[in-house]
Amino acid sequence: MGSFKQNTHETFLGLSESVKEKWADFTQFLKEAWPLLLLLLLILMGIWWYADPPPPRRISIATGSAGGAYEVLGKQYAEFFAKKGVTLELVSTNGAQENINRLVDKKDPVQAAFVQAGVTRPKDISRGIQTLGAIAYDPIWFFYRGQEINSADFEELHQKLKYFKDKKINIGIDGSGTNAQATRILRVTGLEDERDFLRMRGDQAVKALQSGEIDGTFIADGYDSPNVQMLLHDPKIHLVAFKRASAFVKIIPYLHIMDVPEGSFDLPRNFPREDMKLLATTTNLLIDDRMHPAIQFLFLEAARQINGKASFFARRGEFPSFKDSLLPESPVAVHYEKNHYPLLAAYFPFWLAELINRLVIIFLPFCALAYPILRALPGYRTKRMYGKINRLYGNLKEFEQDLLVSYSPAQRDEYLKRLDLIEYQALKIQVSKSIAADYYSLRTSIDFVRNCLNRGVQSYQYEGAVDLDL
Repeated sequence: MGSFKQNTHETFLGLSESVKEKWADFTQFLKEAWPLLLLLLLILMGIWWYADPPPPRRISIATGSAGGAYEVLGKQYAEFFAKKGVTLELVSTNGAQENINRLVDKKDPVQAAFVQAGVTRPKDISRGIQTLGAIAYDPIWFFYRGQEINSADFEELHQKLKYFKDKKINIGIDGSGTNAQATRILRVTGLEDERDFLRMRGDQAVKALQSGEIDGTFIADGYDSPNVQMLLHDPKIHLVAFKRASAFVKIIPYLHIMDVPEGSFDLPRNFPREDMKLLATTTNLLIDDRMHPAIQFLFLEAARQINGKASFFARRGEFPSFKDSLLPESPVAVHYEKNHYPLLAAYFPFWLAELINRLVIIFLPFCALAYPILRALPGYRTKRMYGKINRLYGNLKEFEQDLLVSYSPAQRDEYLKRLDLIEYQALKIQVSKSIAADYYSLRTSIDFVRNCLNRGVQSYQYEGAVDLDL
């Protein structure tokens, strides 16, 4: 019984020889089967490219007018996308309706947009637009200047009518979210006569209100909007509460009630002076349904990290969600809501994680297709080696038949050269150990014919009677 050192040495020596043998077989296999392997590779690349193209490096999103929350939010999304290696181009628009129109137009490069719930009805939107869910609350603010009015005055219909008739009130430009929300609220309260209402952009309305050109303005925008913040911190500007907020929510289902505690906007100023209720709609992230799934995941992750934080009106983790989802929900968003962002993205850069994910998705069905072919490859190689051996056997047999028919002692050197050529061709064959016996049988047969030629008495010259039927 050998020592432990000797046994270990023999074990590793055996493993080394086995590895070398397998490697030699593998390299020979590649040399012989490379056309088939190349064909399989081309099929894989074709499936990969056409079935699951890579995500684009640049994408456009429609935001909104200058000074609005969507402009600020768009810049935050652009920073997030830039860290992932994707350029998010912000497209400034005149409001929600233009955002939707650009999404509907399949020739427009815009593939995503911020749009408030309630701006349009689903039947007014053609197919091809999906939602990734709601991402924020957009309160509906009514700011006014001048003497502060008791909020009760805004609850009496005739008092309200009188106030609006005597004042210059802005309800936002046509097609904007502000215009849609203000018009809806005015309509349900019975104020359908809009002849005296002004239609100005948010930033223009803020300047006009502060300068005294107008008396009041609706703004449907986020709390962090520069326009909203400018008015909230102006002591000359007042804010109207919706005391009948519960009634509005019953009549307009997509609206939400926002509770504002006393002094929460400005504690030193004690603004507001008492607890108040506001109405709010939600911002929806709409997309062209042709958007690449990886980019959709990127938008959802941006929404989770940016909009999912606790804010003045939203709880931590409240967004993104399918609040007020009146449009078809993206399957990617539904998957995200249940499973969140792909696990690979937490450990790899976006592009590498997406590449691995695409490879896995394509590799599984490819294996189902390629497995039978790959299993047949070793048999294919063995069959090819046997074919080469059998062809040389055929050449050897043909050579011997020629000797039987037309053997000439003077040409013996020429015969030996032909035999050497056959043997050289046999030496060029690379065979595995499994068919080595057949290979050396061929070599032995070649030597046998050579020995016959080198004998003094040639079998190919036998002149006696021969029964050919033996």
